[in-house]
Order: sequence, then C-alpha cells, then structure tokens
Amino acid sequence: MRYFKLEEFDSPDKPGSGELMSKMLLEMLDELRGNCGFPLKINSGVRTEERNKAVGGSPNSSHLKGLAVDIHCTESAKRFTILDEALRLGFDRIGVAKTFIHLDIDLDKSPDVIWMY
Repeated sequence: MRYFKLEEFDSPDKPGSGELMSKMLLEMLDELRGNCGFPLKINSGVRTEERNKAVGGSPNSSHLKGLAVDIHCTESAKRFTILDEALRLGFDRIGVAKTFIHLDIDLDKSPDVIWMY
C-alpha cells in the first residue's frame, strides 16, 4: 500500500487486527486515496464483536469480516470527490453520514445500494 498503514484499520481493542482486512478492499482504498488527491482518515476498519457492539454497529456488520471501512469526511466538496471516485472504482455499497462515508465490498449483501445514516 502506498497511502495507508495496516494499523489504521485496527479495531482499537485489538492491535494488529488490521491484517484481517480484505486485500482487495485495501487495494481499492489505496487507489481511491490516490485518485482523490488528499489524505483519507480511517475512522473504522475491522472491528471485534465487542467494538462493534460498543459503537452500535449492526450484528452482521461487514466491519466484522474486514470488508468495510468508514472514512472521516465533513466537507461537502471532499465528500463529492470520495463518492465520485468510489463509484468509479466499483464500490457499490455506500453509506453516507454527516461525518463519515462507509464503503464495503461484502458480496453476501445487496449490491448497488447507497444509504443514509
């Protein structure tokens, strides 16, 4: 990876857990970062069950499988760029919140969806 360190994807309660992230997702995120032209701060990568419960995550969250990431974003122009590039790169499961963008590549869930938090 050119733009990220695996530690950025760790569950806070399990150092080293970033290694459980999908390699394909990490490659897509690295390309996303390069295309955006500005740093991307990872709020959440892989999560332990305990961490997922603590943050109010869904019991079947894709974060539990290392197939999802939440990217910090509070600026509308950056939000547009991230979403535009994510769609261009083939992300088809996207959640948009006021302070973050969720991207996942979980094939066990419905594709071609964008939701709001």
